Amino acid sequence: MSQNVSPAARRAARLAAVQALYQMELSGASSEAVAQDLLDGRLPLAESGPIDQDADIVLFRTIVEGAVAQQGPVDTMIARKLAEGWRLERLDSVARAILRAGVVELWRRDDIPTAVVIDEYVEIAKAFFEGAEPGFINGALDGCAKAIREEGLGGA
Repeated sequence: MSQNVSPAARRAARLAAVQALYQMELSGASSEAVAQDLLDGRLPLAESGPIDQDADIVLFRTIVEGAVAQQGPVDTMIARKLAEGWRLERLDSVARAILRAGVVELWRRDDIPTAVVIDEYVEIAKAFFEGAEPGFINGALDGCAKAIREEGLGGA
């Protein structure tokens, strides 16, 4: 794992992974294509353009490849934490990407504290949403984290 990576590089990797998962869902792009976008400097993007920070490529690949390889179990876990009457398909595609990325990171990177992972994805949600979505993301990821970390469902 990438132990000596700066928080800024991890933050950039998370944002790039969310953007990549979103792009993959909407366009059908492959994980290889979005990884190349990251290497070519096209991800992650902030409002002002590409972030001037090298992303943690190991974390990025862990999230994107994990979301692809484990989409069924990841989506099932998220769906179980949604409020009654809500289905994953009803969520905004950006919110789905944020939740998927967060769950994969919680699942596959037990070296990163749970609170850090959740806080980082809530901050990403705040960059995209002004309403209740960040709180919703927080609650859903918290529920998933309890299942993953406290019930021993995590690991690579």
